[in-house]
Order: sequence, then structure tokens, then C-alpha cells
Amino acid sequence: MSNGQGWETYSKLVIQQLETLNNGIESMRVELQHVKEQITKIKAKEDRLEELKAWKDKVDDVASPSQMKYAFRELEELKTFKTKAVTIFMVVQFAMAIAVVISRFI
Repeated sequence: MSNGQGWETYSKLVIQQLETLNNGIESMRVELQHVKEQITKIKAKEDRLEELKAWKDKVDDVASPSQMKYAFRELEELKTFKTKAVTIFMVVQFAMAIAVVISRFI
């Protein structure tokens, strides 16, 4: 009987170890799934980065960053000139209107 109880104890120990290993494997599967999800996210970001890089290369073919900076500076100067020109035109028009009104009364 001692041999039967020894075998029973040994089989319980083996089953316990197998369950421990099974739990470890399940934990590894969950972690592997998490890693796969992270890899998928990284690949999506990498694809987006490649698209942006291709777009930047196309833009650089049209105009370099320094040329674009110069163009934006010129555009701002033109906006300022337009504002000044419209203001001066309005002042001249107002002065002409006053001159016409005064000339009618004289």
C-alpha cells in the first residue's frame, strides 16, 4: 500500500506541476498577444510615417523649405502692402469727396 500511496502522491505532484506549467503558458500567450497588438500599432505608425515622408519628398521636389519660407515672407509683405494701399486709397477717396462737396458750396 505504501507504493500505491507513493504513486498517488507522485501523480498529484506531477499534475500540480503540469497545471503550473499550463498557467505559465497561458500567461505567455496573453503576453504574446499583447506584443502582437503593439507590433501591429507600430507597423501602422510606420506606414503613416512612410506616407508622410513620401509627401515631404514630393513637396521638396516642388519647393525647398527655404524657398517656401521665402515665399511665405513675400506673401506677408504683399498682405501688408495691400492693407496700406487700400487704406491710402480710402483716404484719397474721402479727401476727393470732401473736395467735391466744398467745391459745390463755393
